[in-house]
Amino acid sequence: MTELEETERTAASEGAAEPEKVYSNGYSGGGETLALILGKKPELFTAALMCSSKWDGAYEPVTEAKTPVYFVIGESDEYYGSEPFKEAYQILYELYAEQGLTKSEIDNLLVLDIKEKNYFAGTKVTYQHGGGYLFCRDEKNMGWLFGH
Repeated sequence: MTELEETERTAASEGAAEPEKVYSNGYSGGGETLALILGKKPELFTAALMCSSKWDGAYEPVTEAKTPVYFVIGESDEYYGSEPFKEAYQILYELYAEQGLTKSEIDNLLVLDIKEKNYFAGTKVTYQHGGGYLFCRDEKNMGWLFGH
């Protein structure tokens, strides 16, 4: 049993968490770590929010478990760029399609949200990567996450 599994089971046994309601958010390097965990144990999470990062994990376990993933990044993210998320989204999408899922079913499990420059306007954000913290405060993103 991994430390993450043990933590989840302990929290559930003490009434502090419901195993079917474990969500995860990874931002920047934390997103890379989240992708690694999702690539090994996607069934631990109800859904995942990947912010301003890149996918470093395996893809097949995620699609086999049908773990929902929301990718969000600035179109001109200075650290990663948006291409790694576009590629990860496309790979996951194609794996779901190979399983025979419909577009509607895939769209419920997988979202690619590339934020344009104007999303950051009017904030104190001076660069898009640093503005990634805005994504976990965005009602649309969090509504999707907790809606699963």
